[in-house]
Amino acid sequence: MKKEKWKIGIITRHSVPNYGSLLQSYATQKVIEKLGYNSEIIDYTRKEEKANRLASTLIKGKKWDKNFFLRLVYKIIQTPNYFKMYKKFEKYRKGFLKETEKEYLSLKELEENPPEADIYCSGSDQIWGKIGTVDYDEAYFLEFVKEKKCISYASSLGKTELSQNLRNNIFNLLKKYSYILVREKSAKEILIENKLENVEQVLDPTFLLEKTEWEELSQKSNKKIKKKYVLVYQLHDNKEFNKYAKEFAKKKNLKLLRISPSFYHITRSGKLIYLPTQYDFLKYFQNAEYILTDSFHATVFSIIFNKQFIDIMPKNKTGTRIESILNLLGIENRILDNYNDFELIDKKINYIVVNKKIEEERKMSISLFKNAIEN
Repeated sequence: MKKEKWKIGIITRHSVPNYGSLLQSYATQKVIEKLGYNSEIIDYTRKEEKANRLASTLIKGKKWDKNFFLRLVYKIIQTPNYFKMYKKFEKYRKGFLKETEKEYLSLKELEENPPEADIYCSGSDQIWGKIGTVDYDEAYFLEFVKEKKCISYASSLGKTELSQNLRNNIFNLLKKYSYILVREKSAKEILIENKLENVEQVLDPTFLLEKTEWEELSQKSNKKIKKKYVLVYQLHDNKEFNKYAKEFAKKKNLKLLRISPSFYHITRSGKLIYLPTQYDFLKYFQNAEYILTDSFHATVFSIIFNKQFIDIMPKNKTGTRIESILNLLGIENRILDNYNDFELIDKKINYIVVNKKIEEERKMSISLFKNAIEN
């Protein structure tokens, strides 16, 4: 079969109701197409991560789970919230991503009727760490693939500290991979320490598309944005973040807007932009005066659109991916160290230097991805 006819099957966190997950999935497919190949995202979601079970899954290990009454209240509040999020993102994915016709809900289903592809790729995002209630999910390590080439692109371990279970098994899980391309420097170091070869660090796939390509998508938004604003995209609970954002917008004399797929974020500071489309999401980033975030992909799109931004690091030790990209681009000073510091944003990012570095890293990452597919 000619190389240009090859189909690459991608398994990634494409169905999570999260804009970063959706857009990185799109970017991975787009890059593969630009390289001249066909691709299909394997429509895999663990049963416990489906909308009707997600509240029960996410409460595990949290303080709410220790009390029957609080657990009940949490589920009553969050179940319809998650259901609405999932239904919206299912709609956003339709026609935006190329997915397998069959939906898979377990590793067993993948093994019994594997999706057809010439090459299988573990895609970007935090796929090689805790998923739902398990330390790791073997499906994302392509355990269902037999006698076909396996590669990864920008896969992430999520944290710098692996569970003992994953650490004990990481070599056997990845030894069949021809090329292992990871997103963070820390992930590369961990895998090399575990005797794995052909490991390289690459950019997140969202960086592999040009700024103009993201601008073309944002133009599909029908939102009319007139007033200037500070944009917040916050994933983690942090009362200090809420307070800082409110005070920041006040000092800048700007409106405070907050994007979220979760309705309960209406209780946080700023006007809630609830469940916008992926096109609206991009447009709000493109037009923001300033951006405050604790999200990796919000950081990425702030950089892509050349915005002045501040990162407020999450407290759950998942900030390594943010630190990694900031260090790579020489802008590690964008991390807020003091909630009384409102001058950090005025230390302008030199995007002439940053964009040059991104272009260099983009060329190298695409070259490594192409090599992984073809050799």
